[in-house]
Amino acid sequence: MIWRSNIRELSKALADIVGEVSKSVVTIYTVKPALDAFFGLRAIAGAGSGFVVGEGLIITNYHVVRGASKVDLVYADGVKSEGRIIASDPHKDLALLESRRADVKPLKLGDSDTMKPGEMVLVVGSPLGITGPSISLGVVSAVGRTLVDEESGIILEDLIQTDAAINPGNSGGPIVNMDGEAVGVTTAIIATAQGIGFAIPINTVKRFMFIIKKYGRPIRAWIGVYVAPLTADIATMTGAPVSEGLIVVKAVPGTPAHRYGLREGDVIVKARGARIKSVRELREAIEDSVEEGCVNLEVYRGTRKYVDCIPVVVEEI
Repeated sequence: MIWRSNIRELSKALADIVGEVSKSVVTIYTVKPALDAFFGLRAIAGAGSGFVVGEGLIITNYHVVRGASKVDLVYADGVKSEGRIIASDPHKDLALLESRRADVKPLKLGDSDTMKPGEMVLVVGSPLGITGPSISLGVVSAVGRTLVDEESGIILEDLIQTDAAINPGNSGGPIVNMDGEAVGVTTAIIATAQGIGFAIPINTVKRFMFIIKKYGRPIRAWIGVYVAPLTADIATMTGAPVSEGLIVVKAVPGTPAHRYGLREGDVIVKARGARIKSVRELREAIEDSVEEGCVNLEVYRGTRKYVDCIPVVVEEI
């Protein structure tokens, strides 16, 4: 009978988490203008999810509100409010909305860097546009996934993979851990995924909001390289003298990285003087180097080490 008692306790704990988290989750309804061959300009309705991250501030996916001329928010208590898009970044598939309602408690944000395969998570949102939070339960299947949406060409990095059900309408809602903290933003942008779902890490959301606060807008800072984490197997195969870092998969011709000599097979071990081993760490180092104009990198090519400051390109989003 002990196992039944444990199951009841777990069930109650999950219900408590859902009850608290749901208060901060909103259903998002959009109206997007579109051209029709027969009827000319017409309005297309869309739906998604989001959650409160600050006073009157809501995070969701960029693709949920992309091109919307009208955004309506419906809170868990049934109250409706008009939303306004104040910032968006298609490269991160994130958007920040402003609401006139400021009395809803923000959802606590966790640390997605600590997530491990096997951890239980809850997906909270409005699948198929049905008003009011709906819940699905699953585990983290993998972390650090990188996927390409072929239709848009957008590359999403460091994704959390889960077997919890994510359907259209869930996009933009939170994935939460057993402490009731948001650890990701669910995304259904990869339409071909079957039986698995993906979430943008909450640390990417924190960074998105930090950049907006620092620069007043989202920016895209880059040097022109595609990299992947260096593993022990790759290090052995390539003969790299180090076991941690980022291996250069491609340096795009004509970009600063290519002009300054970065080539396929090089291993980046430090950026701005700090050791790096994830794509996110390199991206953040590049963003933090905007004001300096270049990012200082320590690189191995074979057994030879060199240091260079690669110019940073900044684009308005």
